[in-house]
Amino acid sequence: MPDPTAAGARPTLEAVAAHAGVSRATVSRVVNGGAGVRRPLADKVRRAVEELGYVPNHAARSLVTRRNGAVAVIIAEPEFRIFSDPFFEQQVRGISRELTAHDSQLVLLWVEGPGDHDRIGRYLSGGHVDGALAFSVHNDDGLPAVIRRTQVPAVFGGRPGWAGQAADRAVPYVDCDNRGGARLAVRHLLGLGRERIAHIAGPRDQTSALDRGDGYRDVLLDADPALIAQGDFTAASGARAMAELLQRRPDLDAVFAANDLMASGALGVLRERGLRVPEDVALVGFDDVVSVAEATDPPLTTVRQDIEGMGRLMVRLLARVLNQGEPEPGADTPGSVIMPVELVRRASA
Repeated sequence: MPDPTAAGARPTLEAVAAHAGVSRATVSRVVNGGAGVRRPLADKVRRAVEELGYVPNHAARSLVTRRNGAVAVIIAEPEFRIFSDPFFEQQVRGISRELTAHDSQLVLLWVEGPGDHDRIGRYLSGGHVDGALAFSVHNDDGLPAVIRRTQVPAVFGGRPGWAGQAADRAVPYVDCDNRGGARLAVRHLLGLGRERIAHIAGPRDQTSALDRGDGYRDVLLDADPALIAQGDFTAASGARAMAELLQRRPDLDAVFAANDLMASGALGVLRERGLRVPEDVALVGFDDVVSVAEATDPPLTTVRQDIEGMGRLMVRLLARVLNQGEPEPGADTPGSVIMPVELVRRASA
């Protein structure tokens, strides 16, 4: 029988056990994260694993732990949005780094339309992943129901707003204080002496945009409807909304855009019209996507949310759900988080 510790042979559990002077079962418990091993003994096993260069067999490990070491990251947006909006890049970066820290792999899925739901449902039901992280979900999106039917543990990015979510209290999510951040932006503009503050709103079917619009109206209770224009979180929509606002209210002196991309589109239109920012029109965005906010001329004053940190928190919440098992029916949402925001002052306001 070949020596499991011989040069060139792949180290086995038996080799680690012999090197550490413990049983094979003890090594298996330590390697697979099981309980019941005293710390000094566990440390001895870990040193043996490191010294021998032992790599656990994934297939065997999954039989023991019933884990696949992979998580589906589902972005409820078409491909062109995912790769053109740096917000998604930052959030996926945070998720990826935290999954790496948890020794898990990221499987990226996106939704071009309702026709993709069956495909995603089949994939999740196939036992390929331990859980799912979904964000940018629209209120009329059937994706949450698809995920729920698969019974795969999931955490959502953004406050739930889809149909039926009020009855499903066990939906953990991570979001930022969208409404409070909008209040910060508008109060800042008022503090600069601006009197005719417009709002470029985000899509009506996403809670982040609705909450930011509500924050704007919290401060400006009697806001003129002509000072509100609709966008969809893209730079092109920000430009269209800005042109519409200037046509309706050429006397406006400030704009709060519901994200940085729309603010950048609005800024381009203001410059084309010969309006100085911030002298003639002050401008504030939301997100603090640095690749956008610091690249505009002038640099953009904006409300900062920790996008990468939100991605990391989503992974940590999912890990908690996986470790605790499924919540009891009717249980409160396990550990949902609303992260604070802050106003970052640059030259545009």
